Amino acid sequence: MEVNSIKDAFDRVSKKQKVSSSKSQETIEQINQEIQQALSGIQAATNSEHNLILAGLKAKLKEIAPLGQLETTQKEQNVAFSKYIKLLEKNFNPDISKAYRNVDFDLHTVNQIVASHFYREGLFDIGDSFVNECHEESIVERKTHFLEMYKILESMKTRDLGPAIKWATANHENLQNNGSDIELKLHRLQFFEILQHGRTEEALKYIQTHISPFGDQHLPVIQKLMGCLVYVKKLNSSPYSHLLSPNHWAKLAHELVQQFCIIVGESYKSPLGVTIAAGLQGLPTLLKLANVMSGKKQEWQSMKQLPVPVDLDKDFQFHSIFVCPVSRDQASENNPPMLMSCGHVLCKQSITKLTKNNITRPFKCPYCPTEVEMVQCKQLHF
Repeated sequence: MEVNSIKDAFDRVSKKQKVSSSKSQETIEQINQEIQQALSGIQAATNSEHNLILAGLKAKLKEIAPLGQLETTQKEQNVAFSKYIKLLEKNFNPDISKAYRNVDFDLHTVNQIVASHFYREGLFDIGDSFVNECHEESIVERKTHFLEMYKILESMKTRDLGPAIKWATANHENLQNNGSDIELKLHRLQFFEILQHGRTEEALKYIQTHISPFGDQHLPVIQKLMGCLVYVKKLNSSPYSHLLSPNHWAKLAHELVQQFCIIVGESYKSPLGVTIAAGLQGLPTLLKLANVMSGKKQEWQSMKQLPVPVDLDKDFQFHSIFVCPVSRDQASENNPPMLMSCGHVLCKQSITKLTKNNITRPFKCPYCPTEVEMVQCKQLHF
């Protein structure tokens, strides 16, 4: 795919559109100017001169030929746009079914994934309709979890931290095991809500009751909160004004969703959404592979491993992988990555081929002049 040629074609269309818009606006302004001059002339002239002025306006409009100018610029734009469409059709195959691979899906699992996606996104009515249509009652428990989560988030939008604090208190041990301090952050926000209303004594009592138990591990945080009490009437201009930023609410809501999903055993991101997003990125490579394989009269769908790498963003890399730079094979239990004495890494099968199955036979590293022996190679564990 010639990305540069597509970009150049797009730039040409964009340029034509700007030129067309500019010329059209110029023509309209010219016509408006002539009409305004004619109206001014009519208002200042006698009745006998009106026809003469209108005749002059008609002659000027004929000379300008607005329709001809507009048609010319529009025609040039349409030609450029038509070429761009043809270029897209040439480089992008609209028949994405070629990248489809026959896989036996478990319908029950697929239904659960789809229904869970609706509930995860807060689309509870749609989720209920889908569950009723496919008779997947076992998914209702997930709905209960996400319903609780969205009620907490809705309360946070109105600055009501009660439900969030109640949930964090009930899951205190789980949050500690996860290394999360979200419970303290919620109490800190609640403290500022009290303090911003000028209720100093209530804010101090809140620290003593709800925040002081975290003092063993978060003493600097408590010290800052105590310092805020001095500036109760001018918090916005105090050294602690950054703690009042609305960004803290957004970040805390984001963290709450993450911790909530971990505790109820759900992934933070929708599996369906991640799968579709990854598929969209990999689709061009799969379509190109399907076209190449069909030209060679080979069936790529029967392959256990794709012959080409599918590059995806780091967001889709959930565990470390290693692809041998020599064989282009992805490392596996039977073909693990091996660290050579020179510091370079190859898969075990590639090293075996280089030694010709002789573990004591030295071989040259493909990437540096170092002589390496297989017995010196160490297996890497990711």
